[in-house]
Amino acid sequence: MATDVVMPQMGESVTEGTIVRWIKKVGDTIDRDEPLVEITTDKVDAEIPSPAAGIVLEIRAKEGDTVAVNDVVAVIGAPDAVIAPASSAAGSVTADPAAGALSNHVPAAPKPPAGVSLEDLARDRSSPLVRKMAREHHVDLAQVHGTGISGRVTKDDLLDYLEQTGRAGQDGQEGQERPGKAPVPVHPGDRVEPMSVMRKKIAEHMTLSRRTSAHIHTVFEVNYSRIAAVRETMRAEYERRGDKLTYLPFIVKTVTQALRAVPILNSSVDGDSVVYHKDINVGVAVALDRGLIVPVIKHADDHDLAGLARAIADLAARARTKQLSPDDVAGGTFTVTNPGMLGAQFGLPIINQPQVAILAVGAIEKRPAVVDNAVAVQTMGYLALGFDHRIIDGAVADGFMALVKHALEHWTEAV
Repeated sequence: MATDVVMPQMGESVTEGTIVRWIKKVGDTIDRDEPLVEITTDKVDAEIPSPAAGIVLEIRAKEGDTVAVNDVVAVIGAPDAVIAPASSAAGSVTADPAAGALSNHVPAAPKPPAGVSLEDLARDRSSPLVRKMAREHHVDLAQVHGTGISGRVTKDDLLDYLEQTGRAGQDGQEGQERPGKAPVPVHPGDRVEPMSVMRKKIAEHMTLSRRTSAHIHTVFEVNYSRIAAVRETMRAEYERRGDKLTYLPFIVKTVTQALRAVPILNSSVDGDSVVYHKDINVGVAVALDRGLIVPVIKHADDHDLAGLARAIADLAARARTKQLSPDDVAGGTFTVTNPGMLGAQFGLPIINQPQVAILAVGAIEKRPAVVDNAVAVQTMGYLALGFDHRIIDGAVADGFMALVKHALEHWTEAV
């Protein structure tokens, strides 16, 4: 008996996923729960396990294809299925266990109801994010050429349309053409590589954020000498437990306290309204070889220092081994990113939509500073806050940063 493998629902608002890599090929044997395919969505990267043991009889989506949730991407057959060499004809490759041979099969396109075109259905199946973007820019999706499955309009399609019509970032105003993108010359010896799926997703999110929020940044210098002393006293205890105590849990802890005091930074913009989030869910950016991902510490203000240290380490480890679940990257209300771990003095980060603020941690290092009218060696670093000037003024942002700075410079174990 054959078992269908479908594109899973990787998060409440996720309507599609992209095939990154097939771990198994047609004809390979596979155990139940053994990784079959690696996918990526707007929310998370994940390896999808096989729902049954047997042989991979059919693969219906190529690497790079974007597939709607619940669409069949592969078929697993009985362990004793016989696989013969594949034909070279076009279409998906299917194994027929009864005949012991591979046949080429192209699934028939579904017929739409009377009076409804496949193109209309494709518009209806656009993701909620695409429809939201279209509303914000006053775009009729029927005018956008879709390159997804069955003509589905993807974010790339809509962004290309906005770019071509000169409407991106203009609140839908008509008649304001922009110059087209200049072609990139390719010279002998240049190497041209396609973007990875994750890289394209990051590009989409960052470009959309720049078009959505009015970005402003403010930078504060922080004296971490008190934190450095506290870390020294606690280091041995943490190491005995197998934990590592970095500066980041201290920073996240002070951020959660400041967000309680200045709740506008823990909000989102929804049209002409501001949504103040009850929960404080702090995303911590994790750099990967293939890109960047932001797992979220839920109810971060309920954690003590040790709990934050464990949560940060756990999420980072699972991000690097592709073990995050959709829930691990959903629901963030504020983001902390740490370019300082690579030596940057500070960064000016792009806001992680639909949030309204993001904090960048610069390198923390010893350098001369003036203390009590004398120059002394201190542990110093910069914190840079990116915030959305649509709803947050400079005075409010600086007030938030002043709270974070004071809490770090006057840390007590009771905090």
